[in-house]
Amino acid sequence: MKIGISCHHTYGGSGAIATELGKALAEKGHTVHFFSQAAPFRLGAFSRNIFYHEVEVMHYPLFECPFYSLALASKIAEVAFYEKLDVVHAHYAIPHALSAMLALQMLEDKCKDSKCFKLATTLHGTDITVVGADRGMQNVVRLAINKSDGVTAVSDYLKAETVRMFNPKKEITVIPNFVNTALFFRATKNEIREQLGIKDEKVVIHISNFRPVKCIGDIIRIFNALSRSANVLLLLVGDGPERSEAEVLVRQFGLIDRVRFLGKLVDIVPLLSIADVMLMPSNAESFGLAALEAMACGVPVVATMAGGFPEFIVPGTHGYLLAPGDIEGMTEKALLLLSDHNHWRECSEACVLQAKRYETALLVEQYEAFYTRLLAGV
Repeated sequence: MKIGISCHHTYGGSGAIATELGKALAEKGHTVHFFSQAAPFRLGAFSRNIFYHEVEVMHYPLFECPFYSLALASKIAEVAFYEKLDVVHAHYAIPHALSAMLALQMLEDKCKDSKCFKLATTLHGTDITVVGADRGMQNVVRLAINKSDGVTAVSDYLKAETVRMFNPKKEITVIPNFVNTALFFRATKNEIREQLGIKDEKVVIHISNFRPVKCIGDIIRIFNALSRSANVLLLLVGDGPERSEAEVLVRQFGLIDRVRFLGKLVDIVPLLSIADVMLMPSNAESFGLAALEAMACGVPVVATMAGGFPEFIVPGTHGYLLAPGDIEGMTEKALLLLSDHNHWRECSEACVLQAKRYETALLVEQYEAFYTRLLAGV
């Protein structure tokens, strides 16, 4: 198949999954064309089956916002026609599915007998829970869903939220996020500890795009409580609007020597390989890819009973789930994992086994079957 993938290039779960999906499809012999404003952060080295098309945005002083959605539609239309794409897979309803819809309209006179390509849309969360929750955007999101040839969601939770909020005409297929366990596994070499100046401390880690929903302040408060009872170090991977607040809290609590702000990193496996616990106190989480990748590396997760977490994290087996905002409870459970090595080892081994149920190859097969149904009109 010839597949176009439209996704965000920035740090985050949706871009990571879209890119890893495209790379896996290319390895299986499909031709994949990526559309984005910049190269997706996990794209890495190119293969002969992968092509990247940069969407160049014109800026015009009459308009406050750049023409990204229009430029994306034009680029999709151009490549879809000349490369004879079978499917364009939009990751996020807005703007990607909407731009692909416009691309189809651009091509109507060139593909008179049938649609030039089938439009698949994957909902990742923010397009529903944030953009879609805005009253002014609800009809736009509903249109993008209903005009797609097929729609998937990354969790049962997200499917239920989409149905509740939009009552869409399209049936939504759940295909969960995935992890390549050939890449994400706990490495035995620990040179990274020496590089970061880590000695015998236990390591707590958090990875995200530092948006308000990730509750970065709660992470600092939990870690502050942990530091009173354990010899611990906190690694914060990522960046975003909540970083400044986190830095202020770190200084206020006197934790400067115990917290490392590492910024946006692509290769996170070395860090996960030395981590003992991952903290994910999010208020909402459509799936929680960072947690799954941590589990593949044998890292138990202390997270919230929010969104997709309960679909793959069993409390007491893979870590613990608590109510959002329960700083005391998360501190208690994290301390339990950090202080009881036998319990930690059992959870760590269970995490690795659970991650294998979400192996990339298994989920890519589901996407291939999904594309096949779309092309067959089923």
